[in-house]
Amino acid sequence: MDIKNYIGGEWLSHSHLQSIAVTNPANGEHLATIPRSTASEVAEAVAVAKQAQKEWALVPAPKRAEYLYAIGQKMREKKEYLATVLTKEMGKVIEEARGEVQEGIDMAYYMAGEGRRLFGETTPSELTNKFAMSVRAPIGVVGLITPWNFPVAIATWKSFPAIVAGNTFIWKPSNETPMMAYEMAKIFNEIDLPAGVANIVFGTGPTVGTALIEHPDVKVISFTGSTTTGSKVAELGGKHLKKISLEMGGKNAVIVMDDADLHLAAEGILWSAFGTAGQRCTACSRVIVHKDVREELERLLLEAMQHLTIGDGLDESVKIGPVISKAALEKINHYVQIGKQEGATLLAGGRILNEAPYDTGFYYEPTLFTNVKPKMIIAQEEIFGPVVSLIEVANLDEAIEVNNDVKFGLSSSIFSQNVNTIFRAQRDLDTGIVYVNAGTTGAEIHLPFGGTKGTGNGHRDSGVAALDVYTEWKSIYIDYSGKLQRAQIDTE
Repeated sequence: MDIKNYIGGEWLSHSHLQSIAVTNPANGEHLATIPRSTASEVAEAVAVAKQAQKEWALVPAPKRAEYLYAIGQKMREKKEYLATVLTKEMGKVIEEARGEVQEGIDMAYYMAGEGRRLFGETTPSELTNKFAMSVRAPIGVVGLITPWNFPVAIATWKSFPAIVAGNTFIWKPSNETPMMAYEMAKIFNEIDLPAGVANIVFGTGPTVGTALIEHPDVKVISFTGSTTTGSKVAELGGKHLKKISLEMGGKNAVIVMDDADLHLAAEGILWSAFGTAGQRCTACSRVIVHKDVREELERLLLEAMQHLTIGDGLDESVKIGPVISKAALEKINHYVQIGKQEGATLLAGGRILNEAPYDTGFYYEPTLFTNVKPKMIIAQEEIFGPVVSLIEVANLDEAIEVNNDVKFGLSSSIFSQNVNTIFRAQRDLDTGIVYVNAGTTGAEIHLPFGGTKGTGNGHRDSGVAALDVYTEWKSIYIDYSGKLQRAQIDTE
């Protein structure tokens, strides 16, 4: 399959461009090629989006919302097909792929509802015969830079609020997972989304991403990816005074107290640590466990890990698919070797699977360390793979201190049956998301998604909070007194 850039409602062939190959991480199968676009293609897309935005902003928000309802319906009709494509290009098991597509469907319907709720505020004026209000206004052209691990869900978190708010966008998907962007563009065409509202330019981050950030007509950049890259995005965007929304890394922990339901905790840890092969920004990579239950939790985890089947995600019996690339394999394995050198005890896993039937894909054994100290590298840095470290603590205060003593702040979890413990934890854990008696994953689309510290810069994806990224607040004063009234001066 030869995928082209999608600009102004058309698939444009830029024959002068080099191509990038897309392969299935489960078996190395060639899936597609995409163009290695340049700044010229970005400029073309921005010009089209800028022109389209002038008319799109004049479409009443409830009418804009109707397009999102139609997109959601098309995604629902194609759910199984989209999930299959997603699994082929990204590797996650088909059950998870279905869930991700459903998240996109939910976001379409939720943000469509916001078409009748783009609320501002009315407020009393301090002067007589004067009316005051604030309204949300679209910003213009926005740039969306999305990662490979959730190629549909994260894209819908960003694009759907941008659409309903009256903006147009240029989307740069990951090179590893461009096929979902292609499928979404087909849906945009099928529901007759006006040309130029949605545009997709494929290519590398240093070229296409940089061109988006630097283009003067792109007013907002929404980025999800590593903290290292996000910092560069913020630095470059800041020079151009752009609104920059960042959702970056995590070093998420599950706290297991001595009164926890250990079977439930083990189940939650396995899902959080090894689902999507650990390639989630919300993945559990640390388990902070009370000393009185550490040995029993280790036993339960090791027993459950024996039943984790590994393989091609299209096989319904498989629980863990491949990681995204050879580079990811090598990075994960590098951290595992560091963990051994630091003195952590390897309880399970810890190796690349390169024998048949795994030799044509990128597979890593689910890995469990214990006797991990909070300051070890494997307890501080994001690994982004199926590796989890057990850290023993003596009490809740120590557990919270260990949880908070990392540079990230996305998601955390606590397992306990004590209401006082739970309320203290949800107050004092310094992450943007806190789970109680559940793992660190499973965000719902009507709540804000994002984190603190090195995870983000204060903005949020999903929920009503996402609209703040794609709108400007405009304050409006209407004086019908028939005379000049000066605020703060003529109030006496």
